[in-house]
Amino acid sequence: MKNNGPSMTPSRTGTNINLLQEIIIRLALFAIYMYFEFQDPYIRMIQPDEMWLYKNPRTASYVPLTTLYPVTFGLLAIIFFIYYCRTGDFEELKSAWLGLTLACVLNGVVTHSVKVVVGRPRPDYFWRCFPDGIANDELQCTGDSSVIMDGRKSFPSGHASFAFAALGFLSCYLAAKLHVFTERGRGQSWRLLVAGAPLLAATMIAISRTCDYHHHWQDVTVGSVIGIIEAYLCYRQYYPPLGDRFGFLPYSSSCLTINCCTKPCAKPCTQQIESTTGETEADDKLLLDNEEKNN
Repeated sequence: MKNNGPSMTPSRTGTNINLLQEIIIRLALFAIYMYFEFQDPYIRMIQPDEMWLYKNPRTASYVPLTTLYPVTFGLLAIIFFIYYCRTGDFEELKSAWLGLTLACVLNGVVTHSVKVVVGRPRPDYFWRCFPDGIANDELQCTGDSSVIMDGRKSFPSGHASFAFAALGFLSCYLAAKLHVFTERGRGQSWRLLVAGAPLLAATMIAISRTCDYHHHWQDVTVGSVIGIIEAYLCYRQYYPPLGDRFGFLPYSSSCLTINCCTKPCAKPCTQQIESTTGETEADDKLLLDNEEKNN
């Protein structure tokens, strides 16, 4: 049956977000994360013949947290703000920050709770345990206790999981805004490259943790998987699938509260959709007619 007068607004119902509840949840998750951050890890027995695994030299982090956090959050803030200035959609800005913050605090809880339970020594643990390089027969550490305890929190990598949680979320965000997986953006490789750039950055950050001997490769691999899974799950809490034609609109967008089959799209929403996709209602009608013929 032919659809007369199609609209550019998707026929979904907008989602109401309880902002106070969302803030409380994030604060609670952050408190749990801080609890595990300051807990002593499980003291795993180290056999003398495996100590060679932990004799790598102690070096400074290639990507310290004092650089990682400001640069990552600063980059995300700039991108979110630029898109907000382009569309003026506050619901979009709110959804972006809620999704990102949920991914980050949830990642902190999962990663640091596992660190405490596993208690795997870092590659440079020997020098944390014996700063003078002389080990005793009982393998009783003589170094600073806080440095030693941190040396038993190798698995999984917090740098890797955070990088993939935050930058993985950004990659999903850019992929939706650039329509990488929809008919609008397919075949335009620059869109894929832009959306994939944050994942490359996250990969470099993760790999750096093996280069500075702060993590084993297994720590980095598992941390990266944890981060990317949380990034996608948290993104999908606020946005449709990446292949959805209107996936660049958050579930809470006011544009989603209008039935596209019976009512015309509100002017601000039409402007937002056209400015983001580059499509007009004429383009939309043509696409729908083609889909109807194919069916």
